[in-house]
Amino acid sequence: MAPRNLEADEREETRAGESSRRDLVVDVICVVAAFALPLGFWIALALGHDVAQKPLQRIDLVLATLAAPLVWWRRRWPMTMSIVVSVIASVSTLAAVPQAITLITVAIRCRPRLVVAATAVFVVTGSIFSVVQPNPTLPLWAAVLAVVLIAGILVAWGSFIKARRALVDSLRDRARRAEDEQSLRIEQARQLERTRIAREMHDVLAHRISLLSLHAGALEFRPDAPPDEIAKAAGVIRTSAHQALQELRDVIGVLRAPNGGEADRDRPQPTLGDVPALVTEARRAGATIDLDVRVDDPAAVPAVIGRTTYRIVQEGLTNARKHARGAAVRVTVSGDQGDGLTVEVRNWLPLRAETSQIPGAGTGIIGLGERVGLAGGHLEHGPSTAGDFRLKAWLPWTT
Repeated sequence: MAPRNLEADEREETRAGESSRRDLVVDVICVVAAFALPLGFWIALALGHDVAQKPLQRIDLVLATLAAPLVWWRRRWPMTMSIVVSVIASVSTLAAVPQAITLITVAIRCRPRLVVAATAVFVVTGSIFSVVQPNPTLPLWAAVLAVVLIAGILVAWGSFIKARRALVDSLRDRARRAEDEQSLRIEQARQLERTRIAREMHDVLAHRISLLSLHAGALEFRPDAPPDEIAKAAGVIRTSAHQALQELRDVIGVLRAPNGGEADRDRPQPTLGDVPALVTEARRAGATIDLDVRVDDPAAVPAVIGRTTYRIVQEGLTNARKHARGAAVRVTVSGDQGDGLTVEVRNWLPLRAETSQIPGAGTGIIGLGERVGLAGGHLEHGPSTAGDFRLKAWLPWTT
């Protein structure tokens, strides 16, 4: 797997920062909730209200006040804080809120066996409280049953939060992996396209350089040749060198894969003149294609531009067969020297067009854009305002 890009790392850091801030807010709210009851009693006592007349009630208030701040450390030591607060709650009514908060935290952050242990402590201490401070209107068995039900509700709530967080984390992880894999596929598609271009350019440059070597060798071995033959050979050398340099400029920056493509070197490279044959072949397969080539001299089109034009038409016809099988296609090639060459492939989308079952990876257009960019042009693709799909490229055609 390729290393993740900076954008993904920044998004991850942003999510981590947001999570930390959210946890801090939740911690503050929990501590405030835990302090709410004992703080109210302390305020009432300060105002002169005797709300804690019995010694046991004063002990209850003091223990609840000591239990409230323990909520702050419940994330670091969830099991310990839950047991300590539950023990305090066995003799303190006002400690019920921090006891519930710590049990929910255990259900969220701990393994099932620890959750069962914390729940058992909760039930036992709650039962002890029912014995220490019995409710005169409620039998002991009913009070214990109520404690069990409350513990079950709290654990269920914490388990739900835990499952939801796990689901969200799983979806985020899957989305991140899909994004990384898509970036990797795009990069691989670009590299493969650069490799294919490098192979094609090797054929062209090898041809140009072999011509240079041939004519330079003739001049070397026949220095006494007639002046017109020497001038002719020098002109061929100059033209071939100029064309070779032009081809080389088009392929600067393209990396060629090692030990690859030896079998493709003998394959003839397509040109603009091969486009009609490509369309004819597609028509034989059943496609309805309207071809319009408005170029005065197709042979004058540079090899790189002609080859790129061929690939654009090829990709457009392939996409039409994949995504709009049976739909009519119109191919237009127009331009001249100085203005550049415009290539456009449109496929109409009838209401009941037969679609192909051929899967597409979505990297053909990416590779084509890389090829057009290296040729010095630009590529456009997508639905047009007329309701059809358009693949359009402009390629430079200098004099």
